[in-house]
Amino acid sequence: MILKLMGSKKGTEKELLWQSRFAEPFDREALLFSSSVDVDKALYQEDIKGSIAHVTMLSEEAIIPVEEARLIVEGLEEIEQEITSGAFVPHWEDEDIHTAIENRLKEKIGPIAGKMHSGRSRNDQVATDTKLYLKGIINELDNALAALKQLLVEKAETYRYTIIFGYTHLQRAQPVSAGHYYLSYFNMFHRDRERLDDLLKRVDISPLGAAAFAGSTLPLNAKRSMELLDFGALFENSIDAVSDRDIIIEFISICSIVMMHLSRFCEDLILWSSSEFDYLEISDAFSTGSSIMPQKKNADIAELVRGKTGRVYGDLINILTIMKGLPLSYNRDMQEDKPPLFDAAKSTVSSVRIFTKMLAHTKLNEERLAKLTGEDLSLATEIAEYLVRKNLPFRDAHRITGKIVSHAIESATPLPDLTLETYRSFSKLFDNDLYDALKPEASINTKLSHGSTSFASVDMQIKAAREKLNP
Repeated sequence: MILKLMGSKKGTEKELLWQSRFAEPFDREALLFSSSVDVDKALYQEDIKGSIAHVTMLSEEAIIPVEEARLIVEGLEEIEQEITSGAFVPHWEDEDIHTAIENRLKEKIGPIAGKMHSGRSRNDQVATDTKLYLKGIINELDNALAALKQLLVEKAETYRYTIIFGYTHLQRAQPVSAGHYYLSYFNMFHRDRERLDDLLKRVDISPLGAAAFAGSTLPLNAKRSMELLDFGALFENSIDAVSDRDIIIEFISICSIVMMHLSRFCEDLILWSSSEFDYLEISDAFSTGSSIMPQKKNADIAELVRGKTGRVYGDLINILTIMKGLPLSYNRDMQEDKPPLFDAAKSTVSSVRIFTKMLAHTKLNEERLAKLTGEDLSLATEIAEYLVRKNLPFRDAHRITGKIVSHAIESATPLPDLTLETYRSFSKLFDNDLYDALKPEASINTKLSHGSTSFASVDMQIKAAREKLNP
């Protein structure tokens, strides 16, 4: 099983797991093209953990001697330390991390190392590694989202009585509590965590024991391997166990949704921190300047998070395209599942973390917001609803209010500054109590419907959000 690489330097030999069937040596350039060590070496800890569980099971089932299993396990533990410390660096000529580890183990303990692969294929081996990795990275992303949700509740509490503009079509629509705004994003990220929790049920299924795709003639105890690796369930179909990549697609899909939520939030921060809006200040620690324009303060961190969203979307299209035409069961195309998985995981976790840190260093320009919301036409809905409370059909109230707004624009007069005589020229239903409604605070506090922006409703939402933080 020694492969002498074509074109390699004299004396260079590498052992590939599958080479014994072939008479002609594998082309060196072909090996370089097909090698995945540079990518899948990130799974070395998961690979060693899976191998230790498999070898432990083999010894318990008397498939290999206990003493030989001990030597293999000790050797694997040493290799893990070597890779972690940098004493052993897997090389591309090893083809993949699985082969690299087995070759290194053979150098340490001899031919006994080959018994580690009894009853196991690289197909169920890599599926196991991937699921172990996903369990870890799901927990990492979940913790990052939990920290962001905590911050959003704190922001909602800090700014619950601060009034900002709510927007539709990027036009000022109605005044809302800033706390209500922050809690809207809280709910988005809460759903993201729910999606991760649901995905974990499908990730937490052990594929070890499926072998290449049809199982093994050896008396493997797949349930024991499942227990040793702390999986919650065992695969039901060996073909599906090695050929399925749904969990990777689901994970990157969830990452895409998380990034979409972050990107929308970033867009708000970028707009609101501009001089045209000036609603919000981002700390200098999370802003950059211009190499030519000294006055510039750019929201670069928010822009980078927004930009990385497209990158994660690309990862999702990548894996979907890889899988869309593959016949059952395993195909080497699936080796290409790791780059989009690792990239989406790294991009999303780092984006959530840096966004959370940046958001903690933002503050609303409350004085400016108070001035603008008190003068703006966004109180027009309150005029229409005032007329509805006077028993006027809403369509008629809407028509009258539209005419009042046009008059306010033409006369350059804020709605609260129009005289009662002016209002009564549009409808005799108007009276002095109208001016009580033409205040942002009144607009917010008169919202009676469930989940609305009223201060009382926001207080209830904050309480509910706090309960969701500690389920």
